[in-house]
Amino acid sequence: MQSQEYDDEVLEAFLSNQGQLFDENVAGNLEEAEAFLEDCMAVVVDSMDEVYEYFEENGTDLEGAEVDDICEVFKIPDGRYLIVEG
Repeated sequence: MQSQEYDDEVLEAFLSNQGQLFDENVAGNLEEAEAFLEDCMAVVVDSMDEVYEYFEENGTDLEGAEVDDICEVFKIPDGRYLIVEG
């Protein structure tokens, strides 16, 4: 389910959208993005169901919440999701 592989597509999605979670940019390039995601142990999952499972396993109730409304969740263009708990 969960992997810690941050390929370029994941890193670019985070770089482009980091403002949805942070007031200021935390990374300016792919290397900084990868280091940041590793430091906060961000998780890549393959589906929306796995996003909900992740939060449920971590004690967060998302009943009725849409993935688009969760600021910690970044959509990757290939259909995966990056979860960053900053």
